Amino acid sequence: MDAQGRGRGEAVDPADQWVLNPDTGDYELRLTPTAEQPPAPAAPGRSARRRPAEGERATVPGQRGRRPDPQASRQSRGRSSRQTAEQPPGRRRPKPKARKKKALAWTGGVTAFLLVAVGAGGYLLYQHFNGNLTAVADDGAGTGGFSQDRAINVLVIGTDKRTGAGNEGYGDAGSVGHADTTILLHVSKDRTNATALSIPRDLITDIPVCPTTQSDGTVKDIPGTPGTRFNESLGQFDRTPSCTMRTITELTGVKVDHFMVADFNAVKTLTTAVDGVDVCLAKDIDDDKSHLKLSQGEHTLDGEQALAFLRTRKSVGFGGDLSRIEIQQQFLGSLMRKLKSNETLTSPTKMWKLAEAATKALTVDERIDDINQLRKLGMELSSVDVKNITFTTVPVVDNPAETVKATVVLDRARAPQLFSMIREDISLTDVKKQKKAQAEAKLKGPRAASADVRVDVYNGGAPAGSAQEAIDWLQNAQGVLQSSNRANAPEKVAKTQLVYGPDQADQARRLADLMGLSVSALKPTTTDSGGTEPMRLTLGPDFTAAGTPLTPPSKTPEGIQRVEADKPVCAK
Repeated sequence: MDAQGRGRGEAVDPADQWVLNPDTGDYELRLTPTAEQPPAPAAPGRSARRRPAEGERATVPGQRGRRPDPQASRQSRGRSSRQTAEQPPGRRRPKPKARKKKALAWTGGVTAFLLVAVGAGGYLLYQHFNGNLTAVADDGAGTGGFSQDRAINVLVIGTDKRTGAGNEGYGDAGSVGHADTTILLHVSKDRTNATALSIPRDLITDIPVCPTTQSDGTVKDIPGTPGTRFNESLGQFDRTPSCTMRTITELTGVKVDHFMVADFNAVKTLTTAVDGVDVCLAKDIDDDKSHLKLSQGEHTLDGEQALAFLRTRKSVGFGGDLSRIEIQQQFLGSLMRKLKSNETLTSPTKMWKLAEAATKALTVDERIDDINQLRKLGMELSSVDVKNITFTTVPVVDNPAETVKATVVLDRARAPQLFSMIREDISLTDVKKQKKAQAEAKLKGPRAASADVRVDVYNGGAPAGSAQEAIDWLQNAQGVLQSSNRANAPEKVAKTQLVYGPDQADQARRLADLMGLSVSALKPTTTDSGGTEPMRLTLGPDFTAAGTPLTPPSKTPEGIQRVEADKPVCAK
């Protein structure tokens, strides 16, 4: 069976089926069967798609197919990915620079972990790769979409389920799998930067009630579990990835758009597809748990060795899960650099292998159970420069309730600041933000006296009692006596906001200073209040306590663990 799944010669390299169209600069598949073949069966659960006729180009979904004239068809047969010396009359040979640019454009999804191979597959066989995908319901836990005018949040979950050949020595015997390695990937609204937030599997947190679609289509509420390990948000008690999404949103306040789940086989097949990932060791590793044995220095790992490296923890750092997270981040940074390299981007063979491995190994949410949707998502991520991708970890401290330390809890001083930066789309790198000066202008100007601030406070999604707590604090501690509790807002808000007229700007600045409101929380209208109407402060889910600033830090808080994707780091 060849790469197109049509029963042709086994020695055919799929890359040789792709040729460069001199009109567009794009690679296209040319199908020239050597003998009449029976129609390929449709993938399970999918309707059959029309097979291209002899001499007809396979087209990218969403593009209009066209049949070439007979002369062009004869010229195209048997042509490999290398172009012939002759060019059709009146056409110029594409410049090498233009070819490279097109290749980069088509394979733009290579900047986002396991998404990269899927995003790069947009120009490959739609039917073939669609048949590889596995999807499960997101149960309303995610937004189900993405667009060019907002940030994107994708949850990548690595499970320790032991399915697949050669995986018997990893994970827990008989386990249905946990959320063993979890990364929340935030890509900025302007696509200039990305933050990859690792969530420790042993973090003690609350798992909420999770409405979950059953095999018969009904929905069952799986009870929540307070004060338990984060990794139990998947697999345990029949929890699905949608429950991990809900747990992440409860923990960070970040609404997730989509999820992708990778098992042990995904690591092995994806690293093999790129001919290995380069790692650097500051010392020898001999780990009896992961079965990895490597000498100090540089190595290229794929397959079983790559998986063993990512599972290693006893022989690195402090020997715990937090040390393992750091080497995983270093590994993923190296993988990104490899995927961004010309040797990967310009190789149709490698891109085929990547897309094949990724679509077979990953489980995605049902909203992106389509290779074209995955391609679009990958292209949205493609413009992020590797130097502006930062790995970090949820700030934690040892669990004070334990004598023998086995779990961790949130660092209440630093974790909220980091979560706030992600919610407010603030980069952990020194990327200049568009319109930053214009936005900050809202906070420049005179301030009214506290006694002159008039404001109505509503609860629009904050914890119960927050509006009264804020009123008590404003009146008793800050002297804002003209403040009133208006109970619940007519509609919930995504985050705290202050609505005011142009003639109330000085009052708004004073309240922003007192409450620690961010620039994005200020919502000026175009109509003056007339001097009698109060401002309207609606407390959202980001409000935690009166007196706690809602403004995210402008730079990474001190002590936050970071790994920058463009900088090689040696595992210690």
